[in-house]
Amino acid sequence: MATALLIVIFIAFIGLGVPDSLFGTACPAIYAGVGVPVSWANFVTVPISACTVFSSLMSARLVKKFGTGVVTAASTVLTALALLGFSLSGSFAFLCVCALPLGLGAGAIDTALNNYVATHYKASHMNFLHCFYGVGVSLSPFLMSLALSDNADWHRGYFIVFFVQAGIAALTLITLPLWYKVKGEKAEEEKKFSSAGLKQVVKIPALRRMWIVFFAACAAEYTCGSWGSTFLVESRGLSVDSAALAVTFYYAGLALGRFVSGLVSGRVKSEKLVWTGQFILLAAVLCALVPNAVAAQVALFFAGFGIGPVFPNLIHLTPANFGEENSQAAMSTQMAASYVGIMLMPSVFGLLADAFGAKWFPVYVLALALIMIFFHFSVSRALKRAKTLDSGEKKV
Repeated sequence: MATALLIVIFIAFIGLGVPDSLFGTACPAIYAGVGVPVSWANFVTVPISACTVFSSLMSARLVKKFGTGVVTAASTVLTALALLGFSLSGSFAFLCVCALPLGLGAGAIDTALNNYVATHYKASHMNFLHCFYGVGVSLSPFLMSLALSDNADWHRGYFIVFFVQAGIAALTLITLPLWYKVKGEKAEEEKKFSSAGLKQVVKIPALRRMWIVFFAACAAEYTCGSWGSTFLVESRGLSVDSAALAVTFYYAGLALGRFVSGLVSGRVKSEKLVWTGQFILLAAVLCALVPNAVAAQVALFFAGFGIGPVFPNLIHLTPANFGEENSQAAMSTQMAASYVGIMLMPSVFGLLADAFGAKWFPVYVLALALIMIFFHFSVSRALKRAKTLDSGEKKV
């Protein structure tokens, strides 16, 4: 029964990924079609991220009251309805309105399922969970690229993706009884809420620095997904449909990186997987600086492959880094930092692209990668010192 439920969770995480890459892929066609500047994309992406932050903070209460299964199903239905709204939109203002339910649904399902898998399943399952997210974010830009190559109709692309999301929503509703049959869910969830609170964990210096790692990692990941297409069109001369396909390969790299990470997680430590991914990302971004369309597309794929293992392995390391008694509250703050990075930094690049051009995309992502690596190194040193002190006290 637990295996069947895990399959449903994996498919639900595909549904989490489906909307995340769609707007960035369709953005060049959208702002050209509705006649707005590039930076106006922020009026859609910022509300999505703000609502995601809000719903992720509320998800703990919702899960406690309704259970993970109900929150997952309701959130997936909400995102499907939002995608339908995008497909029927006749104005930019209505796109902004549809952004609100899209963000509310995404935050709740992300936090609820991450917590559930961290509590009930192995580290490899966490990597595979985020691999399935990569499947979702790879699927939707591929479908959008097909729609754009046909007649440049982004409405049709959203409508096709809506049907995919509606099917996933139907599955989460039909399989709700599975959640109640899996033994011990309620007891485990009640245990989570008895852990340390936010007031205790925010006093941990290493955790405060870890927020910057999560902030920069997710900022880099989402900036690549949101603005990679625009960069390829405006700075490397690709057509809109070719750029959309290239972003599909970025998300395919993201999924592949997480899949490989899941395969080797039993033999390679999570910390090593994080470092490896970070340096692959760094090399890929340096490659994107080369003024060549092919190099830029290859770089985008490897940027996804590198950044892929970083987030799930950092999530998995939370109990080991900060103690099991602090892990739930620490996880909440890390997720919040991630969403703030997702909300702010792609939007900041939108303003920069509007003022100076999308050619600065590789430099911007490079800066985020260096910030992430620097603070991860700082956190690692601090945690090693703390463990050395703890072991010394035990010997005494």
